[in-house]
Amino acid sequence: MYHPPQPPADSSLRTTGGTPPDDAGSSVTEAPIPLLEPREGIPPVVADEAALARVIAAFAAGSGPVAVDAERASGYRYGQRAYLVQLRREGAGTALIDPVACPDLSGLGEALAGVEWVLHAATQDLPCLREIGMVPSSLFDTELAGRLAGFPRVGLGAMVEGVLGFVLEKGHSAVDWSTRPLPEPWLRYAALDVELLVDLRDALEKELDRQGKLEWARQEFDAIAAAPPAEPRKDPWRRTSGMHKVRRRRQLGVVRELWETRDRIAQKRDVSPGKVLSDAAIVEAALALPANVHALAALNGYGHRMGRRQLEQWQAAVDRAKALPDAALPQPGQPVTGPPPPRAWADKDPAAAARLSAARAAVSALAEELTMPQENLITPDTVRRLCWEPPKTVDAESVGAALVGYGARPWQVEQVTPVLVTALSA
Repeated sequence: MYHPPQPPADSSLRTTGGTPPDDAGSSVTEAPIPLLEPREGIPPVVADEAALARVIAAFAAGSGPVAVDAERASGYRYGQRAYLVQLRREGAGTALIDPVACPDLSGLGEALAGVEWVLHAATQDLPCLREIGMVPSSLFDTELAGRLAGFPRVGLGAMVEGVLGFVLEKGHSAVDWSTRPLPEPWLRYAALDVELLVDLRDALEKELDRQGKLEWARQEFDAIAAAPPAEPRKDPWRRTSGMHKVRRRRQLGVVRELWETRDRIAQKRDVSPGKVLSDAAIVEAALALPANVHALAALNGYGHRMGRRQLEQWQAAVDRAKALPDAALPQPGQPVTGPPPPRAWADKDPAAAARLSAARAAVSALAEELTMPQENLITPDTVRRLCWEPPKTVDAESVGAALVGYGARPWQVEQVTPVLVTALSA
């Protein structure tokens, strides 16, 4: 059985993957070690209640944080459900669970209540984990930790290489995880994804502590864990790629009708909507407003490989939109909440445009000083809203209160309030 060598003692500051150097500016550049096999080999996939009960017992009896990851089949299947869940915990080893065979993992979620979950880019995995009954009460996000610590590359592979000195196998992240049975190389890749996640968490905690940012990170992690599920998007059809070309209301009606028809078919067949009809084809038909199936078949995206019945269903959608009374057609542009797009500010409110320019420059300079991306220091939307409608009296108290109202965390309020007060007063 393969046992990977332990990372060097000073690994929290390795810089092979672009880690922030220590205060003295030193950097370690030893050759990274390929990680080829999970420590205990590839575990069998858990696909029945008896095996799941054993995993739940083992993980409940384990110690320390639990590494959690999920694989979806984006681009292949409808929706964002999980098709494999990977976990690793000290004393329990690694588990690979098939959530199609075991769709209710709430028992596992309950067994891990009060345990810190370690995820990489948590907001991507939490919605599909919530669907199967797994919701953390506390978490540590290694991607977000990397951002706050100033790492230029925060993908899992780059972080594991830069911080721990190991190279993870690449190449199976975008495969169709709904495939059954899952091929062994994919399972190896999936197990290795959680192999070093807790080690990475420990090293990043030390680095954040060294930079004086650990409390900031904890506030961010708590906010993610406490966030309610996202509201369904209003008018999701408006996000069709290439929509900027569609100007007239009748054409918008065609986009909506084709998008909704495609969505129903995709959901029924459980395939990605893009596999049913491309966004580009939807926009083509909206711009052309074809009169019949023959005209539709001549457009890009509806060519020779599409059968007569399919062409008829898309033409029927176009015809439905063409028959709508004007009052039923969608309005151009989404109803805007909050300030208008910044490019319009100079005309609408030159003073607000000047405030935004000063605020952006101040936030950018502070983010550089703190070595972190601007959007992690404070969201661009918050800065825009504050500059569009600043408090009547601009001081630390009023600006701080406005930032809290927009959802900023205490550490963000403390850091950005002084520079925003200066920018808004200029």
